[in-house]
Amino acid sequence: MGPVQIILLVLGGVLLLGLGFALGVGYRKKVAEKAIGSAETEATRIINEAIRSGESRKKEMLLEVKDEIHKSRTEHEKEMKERRAEVTKQERRLQQKEESLDKKTDAFERKEEELSKRLADVAQAKAEAEELKAKQLATLEQISGLTQEQAKAYLLESVENDVRHESAMKIKEIEAQLKDEADDKAREILSIAIQRCAADHAAEATVSVVPLPNDEMKGRIIGREGRNIRTLETVTGVDLIIDDTPEAITVSSFDPVRREIARLALEKLIQDGRIHPTRIEDMVEKARKEVDRTIREEGERACYETGVHGLNPELIKILGRQKYRTSYGQNVLNHSMEVSHIAGLMASELGVDVALAKRAGLLHDLGKSIDHEVEGSHVQLGADLARKYKENPVVINAIEAHHGDVEPKTVIAVLVQAADAVSAARPGARRENVENYIRRLQKLEELTGSYPGVEKAFAIQAGREVRIMVKPEEVSEDNMILLARDVAKKIEAELEYPGQIKVNVIRETKAVEYAK
Repeated sequence: MGPVQIILLVLGGVLLLGLGFALGVGYRKKVAEKAIGSAETEATRIINEAIRSGESRKKEMLLEVKDEIHKSRTEHEKEMKERRAEVTKQERRLQQKEESLDKKTDAFERKEEELSKRLADVAQAKAEAEELKAKQLATLEQISGLTQEQAKAYLLESVENDVRHESAMKIKEIEAQLKDEADDKAREILSIAIQRCAADHAAEATVSVVPLPNDEMKGRIIGREGRNIRTLETVTGVDLIIDDTPEAITVSSFDPVRREIARLALEKLIQDGRIHPTRIEDMVEKARKEVDRTIREEGERACYETGVHGLNPELIKILGRQKYRTSYGQNVLNHSMEVSHIAGLMASELGVDVALAKRAGLLHDLGKSIDHEVEGSHVQLGADLARKYKENPVVINAIEAHHGDVEPKTVIAVLVQAADAVSAARPGARRENVENYIRRLQKLEELTGSYPGVEKAFAIQAGREVRIMVKPEEVSEDNMILLARDVAKKIEAELEYPGQIKVNVIRETKAVEYAK
């Protein structure tokens, strides 16, 4: 094959390739144009459908907005009607109170006029009596020839001269005899009474230990994120100390009643095994009822052991509350029973009514059962309770006189006073620092619980923290901050305490309903 043929073949191949390329490009162009036309058609369809869907959604939203506006307007009109009705009711109440106040004012004015008339009559009668008395004195002076002062001086002088010497000699003789006998007799009576009344003494502690079946129970008592222990501390007002002590939890509180309720509730929960906030509240309520029953039983036991009968049932309950009251670390109920025994023993030595002496001794500290709830000293509160339940006047006088507030009128009052001093002064009977500590915590609770909206106040952590439970319907979230600040300022101003005190305000809202 020659060069010319080769060139012709190459040229022919090139022409064929160019023709194929041109045909391919044309074919692809037609396919692309067809695809573009189809895409434009599909895009147009999608746009039209979107427009139609948007108009439909717009109509639906307009209808929803109209319904919402109608509903809001209806609720607003209903609320306005209720407010108008409430305002009308308040106006009617104010009008009634104003009418009642007018009537009371008129009655008070009438009584004031009557009282003025009576006072005038009394003044006139008094003046007439003074005038009559002066006339009688003048007549007596004229008959006797002596003035009133002269007659009085003459009589006094004659009587004084007659009895002065005899009185002085008799008084000297009696004093010498009494000094010789009184001290010996008093020592003898007191020593006999103390010897015959043997009593154990144990100062009250401020903690209780609850045994656990195993250390796993500690985690269940704490609960998820501490909700169980937080609930228990909140509803009982105590501190639960969970440390490395094996199989034991410590319950700490200065208030023996709260400590006992928490201890009983914990024991019930451990025995039951179901530990969650609702169950905790049920068990605490059961423990409170059990403590109330124990208080009544303790009052009956005290009456039985001291031989005091015929007490009013309410007085027995108040007496039983002394089981959970301490004075300088000494249990008040045990102290009252001991005073009753000692007073009875001394009364038997002196030949005084033993039953009445025991009764007065048992009830002498009755006011300590309620002195942290009612304003006033325990002496006055105890005397008021005794009067309320128709106790013997001798018992009432012994209660009033056992700290020297009033003068003892009977031997029994003196015996109760002495028995109280003997019981308190015996070695190991009392502990001063515990009483001061408890008083400080009680003062802290009273101070923080006096604010409006506060439901409960608990002093915990040995007085380093106070937990305040507020009523959610009276104290808002914003007011909680202000309340905590006000309480902290008041504590700083009115209390003396070591270190610092954390003020913890808790507001909890609950909704409870029953399916029937």
